[in-house]
Amino acid sequence: MAQPGRQIKTPQGYSAFVPDPLPPALDWSRELVHALSDADRAVGQLAGEGRRLPNPHVLMRPFVAREAVLSSRIEGTAATLGELLAAEAGAIVDRSPEDLREVANYVVALEHGLERLPTIGLSVQLVKEIHLHLMRGVRGGRAHPGGIRDIQNWIGLPGSTPHTAVYVPPPPSHVPALVRGLAAFLQDRSLPPLVQIALAHYQFEAIHPFLDGNGRVGRLLVTLFLVERAVLPTPLLYLSAFFEATRSDYYARLRGVSAEGDWASWLHYFFNGVARQSEDALDRASRIQDKLSEWERAVRGASSEAPARVLDLLAGNPFVTARGISERLSVARSTAARAIEALVGLGILTQVDARQRDRAYCAKDLLAILEEPARLLPTE
Repeated sequence: MAQPGRQIKTPQGYSAFVPDPLPPALDWSRELVHALSDADRAVGQLAGEGRRLPNPHVLMRPFVAREAVLSSRIEGTAATLGELLAAEAGAIVDRSPEDLREVANYVVALEHGLERLPTIGLSVQLVKEIHLHLMRGVRGGRAHPGGIRDIQNWIGLPGSTPHTAVYVPPPPSHVPALVRGLAAFLQDRSLPPLVQIALAHYQFEAIHPFLDGNGRVGRLLVTLFLVERAVLPTPLLYLSAFFEATRSDYYARLRGVSAEGDWASWLHYFFNGVARQSEDALDRASRIQDKLSEWERAVRGASSEAPARVLDLLAGNPFVTARGISERLSVARSTAARAIEALVGLGILTQVDARQRDRAYCAKDLLAILEEPARLLPTE
């Protein structure tokens, strides 16, 4: 297997890796073809069910939040999904504001990317804007948010240098052209979408175009690509749960490409992740919809329509407060409070804090579905 790039010696005396342009020549074994077929089938089923869901865009919100938590966890941020959703609903959360902001920024960055896709596509400009929103006001904010790096970075243990690092990305003088080349590759329509984004994800991480946040931006691009190509109608599929659960495999497969040109192992791993996460997302979305339908039947015939309208809010966030309901549904605070009382009586909502005013409540059955660990098959 040929190395998909070249090691160059820098004036400072260390070596850096410069990846070749995409696409590489690929050897399609029977196993790899089967893995791609499995992934295509699974993501197709998810897309089909996503189009049939009565509220896919509302349901997207907790899936985005889940992805934000898991993607940030790979980078060492400790906030949980429940904490993020509770904070968004206005509940008091025992978590550092910095951790919550880092995770919340991921949601903002993805939503910004989805909004901008129709006008500028998966361009260099969009990549920079995503990074800007991701890193704004957080600990990595000193790392030039929205700006392609102009100094060398590297991957290694704490205290390492470019001379001792595990991996040294291209020198900064090479990065702008490499990013433009990657953006041009993403506009190519000659490859199957899952093959194309698997190759592009590797290339982005190999370039490492930012001083911080490269992993999160790279994972965001996977989701945005699948939406832009209409592989999915709405962003229900996220790979961070798979990458986080198989983290050592994830890094090993990426390093295998750079060190040995082992594209086959990386592609097989990526396709396996797409298949497993498609199945997982389909299962969660279906169970959430079933639970909401069960609750809709339970509130049918209530003296007020407010409890049913609150159920629509729970599809986007299982945490609510009377104040939040009042503002979002444009109803009186007393109406919101009575709706909560009715849903508590039905066992749908449970109080989750001890405040005397504007207490927070949670639909714990929905939160449990979202927080449940992914059921992953072993990687091969």
